[in-house]
Amino acid sequence: MAELATRSTNVKCLESAGVLELLRPLLSDACSTVRQCAVVAAARLAEHDEGVARQLLSGGMVTSTLENLNKYNVYYKRSALYLMRAVAKHNEELASAIVRLGALEHIVSCLEDFDTQVKENAAWALGYIGKHNEHLAGLVVDAGTLPLLVLTFQEPEMSLKQIAAGALVDLAQHKPEAVVDAGAIPHLVRGLENQDPKLKRSTLCALGAVASARAELAEATVAGGALPPALLHTGHDSAPVRRAAACLLRDIVKHSVDLAQLVVNTGGCGPLVELMFENTGGARIPACMALGYIAGQSDQLAMAVIESKAVVICVETVQKNDAEDAEICAAAWTLGHIAKHSPQHSLAVAVANAFPILLQLYTNPKSSGEVKARVSCALKQALQCCLHRPALEPLLHAAPACILKYVLAQYAKVKNHISRI
Repeated sequence: MAELATRSTNVKCLESAGVLELLRPLLSDACSTVRQCAVVAAARLAEHDEGVARQLLSGGMVTSTLENLNKYNVYYKRSALYLMRAVAKHNEELASAIVRLGALEHIVSCLEDFDTQVKENAAWALGYIGKHNEHLAGLVVDAGTLPLLVLTFQEPEMSLKQIAAGALVDLAQHKPEAVVDAGAIPHLVRGLENQDPKLKRSTLCALGAVASARAELAEATVAGGALPPALLHTGHDSAPVRRAAACLLRDIVKHSVDLAQLVVNTGGCGPLVELMFENTGGARIPACMALGYIAGQSDQLAMAVIESKAVVICVETVQKNDAEDAEICAAAWTLGHIAKHSPQHSLAVAVANAFPILLQLYTNPKSSGEVKARVSCALKQALQCCLHRPALEPLLHAAPACILKYVLAQYAKVKNHISRI
């Protein structure tokens, strides 16, 4: 039965055959192997089907398994923790039900177990419980989880480190301050020295979740030494690692001019521009947004982005026929942040022939509402600073009224400028 339950296509058949009622007495069978296999079968069924998970809870099978968690051998403990995470993974309602049963105390204590797989399943379960919302993450943190998770992350077993890092990501999304207070940042940064791509990705995601929350936490992440390895990993062989590194840099630079300046001074613009030339991997959007955040912080930083040749690749992105809406929006948004500071900045965007391309996207009936909104905002930001007549002229006959008024306003500025000369 446990083997049949490994396939999601079999779950409905097993459920309709009344398997759960057959499993119930087996959970307290005298034979340890039977007990363990019954829990594993229940966990696999619950993992694939939320309805089964609800039945296990309402039928008291999860409760009885939890009560026996520390009564039997290590194999039963592994299986019982697997059942906890299989139920908790689906939604906050089921995760809250697990918490109300008093499971947190038992699961957290399993992080101190000598068996690696017990610790793995415990870390997994805690991550699944805490990922749903801030309240559940707070309960997990208040149970004393984070110091033990940080210790677990330092264990030599690779799978255990990966799962612990994943749990830290789940908790950092809702309780980043607690992750910092637990002293996790230096250990996460050291974890990037490991050569495993999955561990690198999870570690970068955990650092990004902390840095994204607010400026003080981003500064703590940088102070912990995260910036140099983040830049280094933008050139990693693994696409998910590159994307995670780009996301971390984006989450650092978005907060303040000082953090953006630090990334620029460390040589961050070049690697971000290189990521935008990728054809696959998902790193283009966070890299583009990072450049937009940098450019938006100050005119000097925007000039650094221009000098890194970011304008050209942004224009090429919005011009691609196969570009996704998210890529077009990110590139247009970045062009607007580059151009908004002064005529000199707007000129860099104008000479790259960005205006007619953006206008074509805006007037294209096939463009989505989000694309039109982003492109319109970018055009307005760029046009309000543009004094380059050759870039303005093509828009006179093609721009709709909502854009044309900005073009005419700039013509008036150009005329006044010439008359003063």
